[in-house]
Amino acid sequence: MKISRQWLQRHFEETLPDSMALGDALTFHAFEIESIENDTLDVKVTPNRGHDCLCHRGIAKELSAILQIPMKTDPLRHAANLTPATDAVAVSVEEPALCPRFTACYIKNIRVGPSPDWLRKYLESIGQKSINNIVDATNFVMFDLGQPLHAFDAGKLSPRGPSSGDPYTEDRPRYAITVRKAKKGESVIGLDDKEYPLPETALAIVDENASVVASIAGIKGGKQTGIDEGTTSIILEGANWDGVTIRKASQALKLRTDASMRFEQVISPELTSFGVQTAANLIVEIAGGEIAGFVDEYPIAAEKKEVAISTAHINAVLGSALSDSDVGQALTRLDLAHVEQDGVFMVHAPFERLDLNIPEDIAEEVGRIIGYDKIPALELPPLPAKPEINQNFYAAEHAREEYVAKGYSEVFTSVFVDKGERVIANKVDGVRPYLRTTLIDGLKDAFERNGRNKDLLGLAQVNLFEIGTVWKNGEEVTMLGTAGLEGVRETKLEMSRTIPETYENLLLSKAERFQPFPKYPFIVRDIALWTPVGTSADDILATIRQQAGELLVRSEKFDEFVKGDKISLAFRLVFQSFDRTLTDFDANERMESISSALKAQGFEVR
Repeated sequence: MKISRQWLQRHFEETLPDSMALGDALTFHAFEIESIENDTLDVKVTPNRGHDCLCHRGIAKELSAILQIPMKTDPLRHAANLTPATDAVAVSVEEPALCPRFTACYIKNIRVGPSPDWLRKYLESIGQKSINNIVDATNFVMFDLGQPLHAFDAGKLSPRGPSSGDPYTEDRPRYAITVRKAKKGESVIGLDDKEYPLPETALAIVDENASVVASIAGIKGGKQTGIDEGTTSIILEGANWDGVTIRKASQALKLRTDASMRFEQVISPELTSFGVQTAANLIVEIAGGEIAGFVDEYPIAAEKKEVAISTAHINAVLGSALSDSDVGQALTRLDLAHVEQDGVFMVHAPFERLDLNIPEDIAEEVGRIIGYDKIPALELPPLPAKPEINQNFYAAEHAREEYVAKGYSEVFTSVFVDKGERVIANKVDGVRPYLRTTLIDGLKDAFERNGRNKDLLGLAQVNLFEIGTVWKNGEEVTMLGTAGLEGVRETKLEMSRTIPETYENLLLSKAERFQPFPKYPFIVRDIALWTPVGTSADDILATIRQQAGELLVRSEKFDEFVKGDKISLAFRLVFQSFDRTLTDFDANERMESISSALKAQGFEVR
């Protein structure tokens, strides 16, 4: 989520710290920062906070709590005012479980044109293109408050004409909007001029009077009712959609938008009224016109949540020693309304905080806002009982220890193959769509690949093993496979006949230094020379290493034979760089230096 520091400043009277300081504050208390560029932060909002923090208001709320800087005003803490009501627009929702709330505003006599500079600059600061004042207003509110919105050109919807007993006239038409599942064969021309055949998993917003789909609910608006320079009246829609339904439709359409992403994360239905009212007022401000009225289809209001937790429980979860006052102050900073009695806090979760459901959620909030660095490290308490033995894990660990001790290296090969018994549902790339029935094929490939690199690895022989799952004969089985001089084999991984009663205490690693594998290819060179009897191979290696320099990563004697009064010694040298691909020139230059040094010592290079 791109967050503009200048946009954030709208929510504060006090001047905010610079972008780097804001990034540090969020990193240590809330979210990671992907990058900071031109005073814009790319914030990695975690999935559990997508419902309230994929917007500037949500991030401003976090910074207010972390930095203890009060917000100028919180737009979600003032009751939304959906007045006056209008009966010029009728809304019908066929399945309220999939559309818990549908809020709309009918606005007349607007003027479509360019957006004011301040609005255009805010949108451009987060990589959004300015389109016109109406569309920009809906996008601004989405990125500011988190509620996706869409504006329909009311003049392109079909009005219901006057009929017997109908009080409406041609200049006061009644529009009918229906929300339902898409029907087979329906499609929509999107605002991007592409045609989208609608899957039956999608929800459609339908112009009921014309029986025409006007929008793909929660994902993309239709071109037929899009805003253009001739638009003079609009119906502004802000709805709440079932996240799973939107995600399925988005995947089926291969279409993911800023709106669909927010609905997939799930947002509170309470947010629609704030979004529609804010956008309606902004549109009247920058495009003129008048609000004819609101419609709010909200059959079952969301329940308010309360979570009770004690200071003792928070300390038990965090391993902290916080006082009642510490907890109360943290909750106040987070704007979590609460009542405390004898160390027990009854916390009233704000409607937008869908992640606060159980006591541990509150404990996490208290811990992160105080700062985990301020919580002292404590030893874990002893386990109340012996851990239950996982037999598959135990067997795998024993096999692993056995083969590592024998000089084998463990590999992990792909579980996906071209042919098999079990097909993978919805595999992203479609390549190798089956689950493997054997470890042997993957081990063979790994054995051949590693065999070609054994010189670099310093191995005389490559020996591999793998512990992995296969799917065969309708069963999921864990197998043990090996590859070496004996060939490639596999057997079912099974426990020994005697069940273990406890896990062993294995020794800790004594390794003092770890070095990553280089990502650039190596070059191998061999050198052989005649030497007098009694010459030390180690002395020759010392000369070689001195002349070769830092590019020589491995050197060893690999052959020796006696002929008369001379001994032939052969050495294998491996050159490699950690920062570039070596050329033949690099290797040849060092080999010439080595040869010259050995000849100078009286040896005959073969």
